[in-house]
Amino acid sequence: MTAFFGELTGTALLIILGDGVVANVVLNKTKGSNGGLIAITMGWAIAVFTGVFVAAASSGAHLNPAITIAFAVMGKFNWNLVAGYILAQMLGAMLGSAIVWLVYRQHFDATPDPGLQLAVFCTDPAIPNTFQNILSEITGTFVLVFAVLNLAAPASSLGAINALPVALIVLGIGLGLGGTTGYAINPARDLGPRLMHFILPIKGKGGSNWQYSWIPVLGPVIGGLLAAGLFMVLN
Repeated sequence: MTAFFGELTGTALLIILGDGVVANVVLNKTKGSNGGLIAITMGWAIAVFTGVFVAAASSGAHLNPAITIAFAVMGKFNWNLVAGYILAQMLGAMLGSAIVWLVYRQHFDATPDPGLQLAVFCTDPAIPNTFQNILSEITGTFVLVFAVLNLAAPASSLGAINALPVALIVLGIGLGLGGTTGYAINPARDLGPRLMHFILPIKGKGGSNWQYSWIPVLGPVIGGLLAAGLFMVLN
């Protein structure tokens, strides 16, 4: 149970700060309105650092089903724990996004554009194209998981010491690959908040773009599996 709540707490913090920086930048009448891409990528990097650092000791700080599955495929994580970790990650992501909505509720009300409201919760493509969009998510997650596996201690734990390198990896992915789909690179990070967008009574909200929702779920899983496969071949 300690590991379960570690994953839940770490993922919740990840989303509170990550979705929070998006809310600060895209919603109306905030102090950070129109802060731009650099603010968002830096905010998400700090969100990753915080989540990993907090959850490292209790759960190993996967915070991402793609990482959990990749570790399990490599034999570095018990398959019996995979479902529980993914459930904790999903619940943490849902909780974190609900908290962001509560904090920024007045600003959601002041933002009539349903697309900007949705952007706080989950990703969508700059140019919709199924092949290109899933390729982008596969590539970004491949970079993340392969880099994580090549850290100094590639076991089932990312570890507190590895929090900063992982944050820098995510920063690089955001700056280098984030322009196409918004770099979900984490099924729970996208699907959990998308579910909350669907559930929450957000003033003037539109649809939750379910027709796209499978791409930031399947793409990261494929990218993580490819990274695990290459790592095993090279090692």
